[in-house]
Amino acid sequence: MRTDLCDVLGVEYPIVGFSPSEHVVAAISRAGGLGVLGCVRFNDASELDEVLTWLDRETGGRPYGVDVVMPGREPAEGPVADLNELIPSGHRDFVERTLLRLGVPPLESASDRPGVLGWLHSVARSHVEVALRHPVRLIANALGPPPPDVIEQAHAQGLLVAALAGRADHARRHVAAGVDIVVAQGYEAGGHTGEIAGMVLVPEVVDAVDVPVLAAGGIGSGRQIAAALALGARGVWMGSVWLGTSEYHSGPALRDALLRATSSDTVRSRIYSGKPARLLRNRWTEAWSADGAPAALPMPLQNLLVSGAHDRLMASGDPTVVPMPVGQIVGRMNEVRPVAEVLTDLVTEADETLTRLHKLL
Repeated sequence: MRTDLCDVLGVEYPIVGFSPSEHVVAAISRAGGLGVLGCVRFNDASELDEVLTWLDRETGGRPYGVDVVMPGREPAEGPVADLNELIPSGHRDFVERTLLRLGVPPLESASDRPGVLGWLHSVARSHVEVALRHPVRLIANALGPPPPDVIEQAHAQGLLVAALAGRADHARRHVAAGVDIVVAQGYEAGGHTGEIAGMVLVPEVVDAVDVPVLAAGGIGSGRQIAAALALGARGVWMGSVWLGTSEYHSGPALRDALLRATSSDTVRSRIYSGKPARLLRNRWTEAWSADGAPAALPMPLQNLLVSGAHDRLMASGDPTVVPMPVGQIVGRMNEVRPVAEVLTDLVTEADETLTRLHKLL
């Protein structure tokens, strides 16, 4: 299983694996794919720099990438303290009442974490600045094409730029802005995702642009990789499947929730970040869809609102409340396995599927 994208990226297999965990990213790259680190969790640029330095070493010279969350148009931003003042008191009261009703205890030590500031344009720009000081192969942006100067800087250093798209017209605009690779992300995907299913979206995007397309959303097996290639994609972008690997260090509550979930146990909601994102369906998400619940705030205010609650929900040890973005492929995540084993099985099954299909000709 090899496409021309393998030569472009310098990898053995056309599998791009996104993860917020540097341990997962390093393992994907070492196993022959392209690991891509989600940077949104890094509020401090120096912390990201340390992690990328670690990846430089642990990938053994194999390529890896980074993923940022940066709108193409730079918004007006103020200090975080000022942003917090924009959060209505009614929303804060709802969060506290909901945590109390769900039986979620306060943290033993109060957290002063301001929220995931990586949603802010200014912080995402600092992520790019750090990445450009490391031998990354790819910069991907979850919110379409980065600003023109970011694309120009990346290209000047020989980096590829990728952008996620949920519609064919989005993909055309991405390419017109200078993006090298389009990630066609279907409705099935975890995290921020659009409204069109992958089986429909991927061929539409492939026909719409003249750059390599990666299929994303609901991909967790070799048969699905073969299907993506049949639809015209040059490779796949996979995220949720790595949450079930041994390299992804999570608490037992989250691990239990992921392993028990079926493909119908997700919901697309704005409550995580302010933009539509697919999450585990549980008592926390249901509380936000109940009568009397407030509407989600726009990005980045929603995450600033719920970040403290997320810390408490994760620390509660209760698998029925843990907040986690994940795609519908969660139904296939039934055991914990090493990244290398998962990737080997993906390639083996894809090869077997392509061979079987060839015999039908």
